[in-house]
Amino acid sequence: MAIQQVESFVGGQWIAPDKNANVIFSAIDGSVIAQAGSGKNHTATLLEFAKDKGGTALRKLGFHDRAKLLKALATKLNDHREELYQLSFLTGATAKDHLTDIDGGIATVFGYASIGRRELPDSQVYCDGQVEQLSRSGSFLGQHIAAPRRGVAVQINAFNFPVWGMLEKLAPAILAGMPAIIKPATASCYVTEAAVRIIEASNILPPGSIQLITGSTGSLLDHLDCQDVVSFTGSKQTSQLLRTTPALIENSVRFIAEQDSLNASILAPDAENGSPEFDLFIKEVCTEITVKAGQKCTAIRRILVPQKRATEVAAALKEKLETIRIGDPRDPNTHMGALISQLQKNDVLEKFEQFKSECDVVLDMQTPKALASGAFVGPKLLCARAPDSAKLVHMHEAFGPVSTIIPYDDLDHAVELANRGGGSLVVSLFTNQPDSAAHIALGVGAYHGRIYINNRHSTHEATGHGAPLPHLIHGGPGRAGGSEEMGGLRGVMQYMQRTAIQGAPDMLSAITSNWIKGAAQDSTGPHLFRRCFDDLNPGDTLRTDSREISAADIEHFAEFTGDTFYAHMDDEAAKRNPFFPGKVAHGYLLLSFAAGLFVDPDEGPVLANTGLDKLKFSKPVVAGDRIHVTLSVKQKTRRTAEYGEVRWHVQIHNQDKDLVAEYELLTMNAYTLGAQ
Repeated sequence: MAIQQVESFVGGQWIAPDKNANVIFSAIDGSVIAQAGSGKNHTATLLEFAKDKGGTALRKLGFHDRAKLLKALATKLNDHREELYQLSFLTGATAKDHLTDIDGGIATVFGYASIGRRELPDSQVYCDGQVEQLSRSGSFLGQHIAAPRRGVAVQINAFNFPVWGMLEKLAPAILAGMPAIIKPATASCYVTEAAVRIIEASNILPPGSIQLITGSTGSLLDHLDCQDVVSFTGSKQTSQLLRTTPALIENSVRFIAEQDSLNASILAPDAENGSPEFDLFIKEVCTEITVKAGQKCTAIRRILVPQKRATEVAAALKEKLETIRIGDPRDPNTHMGALISQLQKNDVLEKFEQFKSECDVVLDMQTPKALASGAFVGPKLLCARAPDSAKLVHMHEAFGPVSTIIPYDDLDHAVELANRGGGSLVVSLFTNQPDSAAHIALGVGAYHGRIYINNRHSTHEATGHGAPLPHLIHGGPGRAGGSEEMGGLRGVMQYMQRTAIQGAPDMLSAITSNWIKGAAQDSTGPHLFRRCFDDLNPGDTLRTDSREISAADIEHFAEFTGDTFYAHMDDEAAKRNPFFPGKVAHGYLLLSFAAGLFVDPDEGPVLANTGLDKLKFSKPVVAGDRIHVTLSVKQKTRRTAEYGEVRWHVQIHNQDKDLVAEYELLTMNAYTLGAQ
């Protein structure tokens, strides 16, 4: 097979490796398959192209525009999965492993596209939290906003997930409006390069949105400033080395690290042998030992089981692991492939030998001699002899198919042992007792980024101990690095700057593209419900006529709805209530009458009422009061090619101009009358 020349993508050009390139070996047979890297320093070109081209273009787009790009990108990658699969085999990954890396990465991009459309506004500014009233009359307000940083996201990834590792960082960065420079681990960079080529050839992202370094980063980190972000996945040692780069410290460069993690899985005392929870536990532990040959940041390294059940667990795990077929990952019958390299194989075997000093060996599966030239390692299972005095298994990670059973005495002991790893990405718990789940969760929460609980009720839809999702954070405290990658909007915020703005309502409205209470209102023009989506602007307002609330209205509403709560029916009882002056109108009667005051009855661009938010009743209404409504366009969001969502601010006042109710109404409005 010809040796592949893995190129970098810098400044819009593909750059071939040179004499300073690193050699890359096949995980399957140890043969040379590629070379990557260059002795040239491309720092100036990388930063200029990213910031001047990519960043400028991305910031001109709104969140929803960027979400559309991500969806198109995920669709394009999905169409090219097979070619990525074929390259990924050379890393030692099986067809099942591809589902975790390649399919998982694509699913993450789809997930962020959905998050962008669902949770972010159709604008360039994200409002973080509520408007703060900073003056008595409301003429001076405060609001936190988030907008894209003006720098570049430098994303340094590990060898074990050449596609997912890139995409789980790229998706939130692009959604935030920040260009990325991707630096994959050399051992598997040829898979990342193939994915970047698909992205670049699609022309979906603006030029400069993504660049690729397949060799050394050169002096790149030395030229970053406060607008840039470094996101790293890898070892604790490398993370510490990068963190202490003088320029990063001096310029307060945001540094996100997802590093070593001694994850644990806990079998609760109630999960007896033969129970659904026991069987689930055995299944998931075996999966985490063998998927990607144990080369996962979320793999289960420490298996915490009740002391009285340690022998049963050891026997069950040994029996299941012995059925694992190790071999060429391209063979459909193979269950577990190879480690990434001989270097990684040697490191894993060395740590396994070290662990023996404080553990008994339960299983030391050997690989067939025919696989000797590859980086294959059979599953290794140990059992700690003295869990409280063991140090190595709580301090060191064998990044391969090696896990240790650690017996515990009670739940408090399990918590103590789980936390001894100094911080992890995930701890899992298998129990059918909610009290045990609460006890464990409160005990381990401070040391683990995610707590995964599974039992007989959730098993059919549970995603798995080792499956990070775009909706939830992927990170952990302490040893795990302290980052919170992904996590829905939390991941996007890593690449944005939160800023507090202060000023008059008109100023804040202009900045946020939201109408804010106290800002100018426009009551001219046709009825608001006769206007198409594009003809409405934040601040457009309708002030209605008034309507009297009669005692007959209240009684009829009570009889018609069945809501005969005493405050609406019994004047003396209502007076004994500290909130009411006597018999009062139903809150929902007020909402219904309000709609009757502002709704236009004829067919028009308003297609549907889809919800109501932030409802608050401020003052009771009694028979004889008159109410009127002020309806204002607060925010507009495009949803489909035919219609968008309008968020209305609704205020109901009485005859004395006192506010009696306030809420936000959501409607779907057609862009044109022909879209009805």
